[in-house]
Amino acid sequence: MLDTKRIRADFPMLKQTRLINGHPLVYFDNAATTFKPQVVIDEVVNYYQDLSTNAHRGDYELSYQVSKEYEESRAVVANFINADPNCIVFTSGASMSLNLVAYGYGQKFLKPGDVVLLSEAEHASNILPWFKATEVTGAVIEYIPLDEEGRLTIENFKKVLHDKVKVVSIANVTNVLGFIAPTKEIAALAHQVGAILVVDSAQGSAHMKTDVKGDDVDFLAFSGHKICGPTGVGILYGKKELLEITDPFMMGGGSNARFDICGNILLKNPPYKFEAGTPAIEAVLGMAKAIEYVSEIGMDNIRNHETELRKYLMERLSSLDNLTIYNPKADTGIITFNVKGVFAQDAAAYLNKKGICVRAGNHCAKILLDFLTTSETLRCSLYFYNTKEEADRFYEVLKTTTLENSVDVLFED
Repeated sequence: MLDTKRIRADFPMLKQTRLINGHPLVYFDNAATTFKPQVVIDEVVNYYQDLSTNAHRGDYELSYQVSKEYEESRAVVANFINADPNCIVFTSGASMSLNLVAYGYGQKFLKPGDVVLLSEAEHASNILPWFKATEVTGAVIEYIPLDEEGRLTIENFKKVLHDKVKVVSIANVTNVLGFIAPTKEIAALAHQVGAILVVDSAQGSAHMKTDVKGDDVDFLAFSGHKICGPTGVGILYGKKELLEITDPFMMGGGSNARFDICGNILLKNPPYKFEAGTPAIEAVLGMAKAIEYVSEIGMDNIRNHETELRKYLMERLSSLDNLTIYNPKADTGIITFNVKGVFAQDAAAYLNKKGICVRAGNHCAKILLDFLTTSETLRCSLYFYNTKEEADRFYEVLKTTTLENSVDVLFED
């Protein structure tokens, strides 16, 4: 496993013992957002302290330097996912990226009777934009059935793939059950019927290698804040030929080459036609620094650490008879569970009282609730800076999590 003691020293949130309700912090909500290493914080502060000018807007040295670093950041992202820089669009996050595809490509090209294929495990950001796109165009949504574990399999995908399918949009790692989808195989099958593959990689790119060319995906989205970067920034990757025909859903300065009084507009080439207005420059620079940071650790090392830690924690949790675990065989560091007889939010409040941060709720995957046959769950999500000692602490607290204890927390002053 990784040298977590050395790694944790890079994170202000972790390098000193932080107490929550008198207990050492155990942060197991990394699927929601991740902590930031000092190098990322320094990069953001450096922009505001030493640069603080706009990109692509000024004919002076400071603006040139910002523009240069901004485009170098694009190259860093491109290298990280094996793409060309001109195929990388900076957005506010994965949600904006997926909306851009549904609006700029889906609403433009879908027709009545066309089909968008989703899975029941998708996050709201990969479902709601397609609801709107199909409402506007008259296309329809169909779903890829999950197997008994909640996994998206090639066999089930083949059962629902047909020549009316024009878009397949799935997460490569689902945010509740943590299963990895076979995106390369899905892309090949989708292309055989003339469909494109859109990949929500919000939970994928932070935890494993991403290769858009190798997998032959058409669009891919992820967020900076789930990979140790700032909030408010993410990327959309698109194949060059698809970005060229996709419409932007924002217009403004920076995205056009010229326009006239008659309303004639000449947009810039991708990716710039999608980046209207002043971008979140500090966030872009910070995200690039975060990608460099995790790349130096190594994505294979990160994945191996999370796999080993999840296995260790699952062995401990499986011995507890007060838990229901919904994804015991997940591929990633997500463990979704409930404490028997305790509402998820009440159990989360009790865990918080002991210094442990986990997510409680439906995790923005409301369709999946029918599959799980429960309204709410708890989600523990691991990252490379988490430790066996934290797993042990989690296990010990869960042993004492009961309805009585959770209710007592609710009625404390």
